[in-house]
Amino acid sequence: MTDPSTGPLAVLVVDDERPALDELAYLLARDDRVGDVATCGSAREALRVLGEGEIDAVFLDVAMPGLDGLELASVLGRFKEPPRVVFVTAHMEHAVEAFDLRAVDYLLKPVREERLREAVRRICETGTSVPDEETLPVELGGVTRFVARSEVRYVEAQGDYVRLHTATGSHLVRLPIGALEERWGDAGFIRIHRSLLVALNQISEVRADAGRFAVVVDGRELQVSRRLTPSLRELLRRQRQGTGPHEPGQP
Repeated sequence: MTDPSTGPLAVLVVDDERPALDELAYLLARDDRVGDVATCGSAREALRVLGEGEIDAVFLDVAMPGLDGLELASVLGRFKEPPRVVFVTAHMEHAVEAFDLRAVDYLLKPVREERLREAVRRICETGTSVPDEETLPVELGGVTRFVARSEVRYVEAQGDYVRLHTATGSHLVRLPIGALEERWGDAGFIRIHRSLLVALNQISEVRADAGRFAVVVDGRELQVSRRLTPSLRELLRRQRQGTGPHEPGQP
């Protein structure tokens, strides 16, 4: 794989629609961080090209006949040194699957050149390793951006969706809260209620009243279920060794 600091990127563009394929290849070739740009009209053809030479990044259309972009990305993830993947699609609905497949970025068609340059920057910063900081795709005014896990203060379940609460606002994402609990548990997120997942380092206060507990995050009081109170107290007790929040009455 090419080190972006020592040479240009080798890029593969995969799209079954020729006009979209040619346009994306043209825009990528205009970026001085990009060297060779190969193109394929199908995922199966892309696998052949990937087997013949080193490719640093793949720009993948999602909806293609036969093996689609999501399925191809899943195959690429099993490579010893997988290329970085950027999904390019006309539909926002696949963004959560892109999150599951650790995509570097997710572009909506028609692709704007400045947005494409941002995707190339992300590829260069990611390097050949998977970043520790997970992100979730969200839509803002028709533009997809990725919210970093570290930006999220707490998560609130709303039916089949979750609402990510950050310091600057909230974002609705179609994703079960259980999936985030499983993925983010090792990063300091804990379930305090069937509908709430909170970042431990964002808890500023723990309150107790008549045996019921609540935590304060960003000035908002969030109730802790009786069933989950013991696990929260144990985690807070461990965190007290560092700079974490204290339970009521503790120095």
